[in-house]
Amino acid sequence: MHIYLDNAATTALDPEVIDVMVETMKTEFGNPSSIHAHGRQAKTIVEKARKTIAHLLHASPAEIFFTSGGTEADNMAIVRSIEAYGITHAITSPIEHHAVLHTLEELAKTGKIQLDLVRLDAKGNIDLTHLEELLAKNPRTLVSLMHANNEIGNLIDIKRVSEICQQYQAIFHSDTVQTMGHYPHDLSQLKIDFITCAGHKFHGPKGVGFLYINASNKIKPLIFGGAQERNMRGGTENVYGIVGLAKALEIAYRDMESHQAYIQDLKSYMIQELQKAIPTINFNGNIDPENSLYTVLNVSLPCTNMSDMLLFNLDIAGISASGGSACSSGSDIGSHVLRAIDADPERPSVRFSFSKNNTKEEIDIVVAKLKEICDHE
Repeated sequence: MHIYLDNAATTALDPEVIDVMVETMKTEFGNPSSIHAHGRQAKTIVEKARKTIAHLLHASPAEIFFTSGGTEADNMAIVRSIEAYGITHAITSPIEHHAVLHTLEELAKTGKIQLDLVRLDAKGNIDLTHLEELLAKNPRTLVSLMHANNEIGNLIDIKRVSEICQQYQAIFHSDTVQTMGHYPHDLSQLKIDFITCAGHKFHGPKGVGFLYINASNKIKPLIFGGAQERNMRGGTENVYGIVGLAKALEIAYRDMESHQAYIQDLKSYMIQELQKAIPTINFNGNIDPENSLYTVLNVSLPCTNMSDMLLFNLDIAGISASGGSACSSGSDIGSHVLRAIDADPERPSVRFSFSKNNTKEEIDIVVAKLKEICDHE
């Protein structure tokens, strides 16, 4: 039996998504940039998908730009907004995804910006008072803070952050890759400049995503070479991927309430069973449902002698998860997120991430295996 609990890394394609992609592959092969009938039909399909996504997010279709995924979208938002507005200062957190952190660090290293990191508490929560202090010193800046952390699951109050940014005339970009398709995003009610998406995080295809650019923002392309995406992203559109992305988001919104309740129940059950089986277990980040991504649970285990072999042992048992430690020695640089929240470097950590396809029976098997590993240390 194989158990997949690494859904924050990627998710299985939904059968409905497969069906619509296969049907499109069979009948539509035109280039959306071609002016003949085949091209016009492909273009119509792309624009229909754009309208579907925009409708779900309460945005304008003109604000949705298709990309190869979240990393490209993050890079485009950060690099081009800094350039467009002459920004010399940026604020982020030490637990951002590397698509954000490495981009900002490179810009800082080359002297284009000064970079500040907002403080965190022991659970990895953003210190909003410190954010305000930083903005008060540099009011016209770029703030890039992810909606939910991909390793520990912490959620930020994205509405409150947007209000703070608006108060100080800051540009606000949020990496929403982990929350897109899992939480509703009403962009008509949220003052935000850029958000990002990767389709494979909510049962859509890999290699496709989008960048939302608020209509008040005017930036240049990151990729040149063609007039696609209204001159904002060169390269032939991934028609099949875009169709699958739109369908996956449509399904996610359709079933969001029931899936959220189901998956949160799985997470709560695993927390309860782990606490009973391994009383000295710790949890990295928030586990409070109000402040934590319901799809992610990061655990810190007492089996210190098994740090290097824990994931291997889980894999041998047919359990797919991801993890690491806060260590930074040798070739194992560890997790920058766990280091930032001062997680115990001697204790191995595992991230379990859930989807609608998981069951409590699977959770029972995983908990029993973890207990066995810790008992036989």
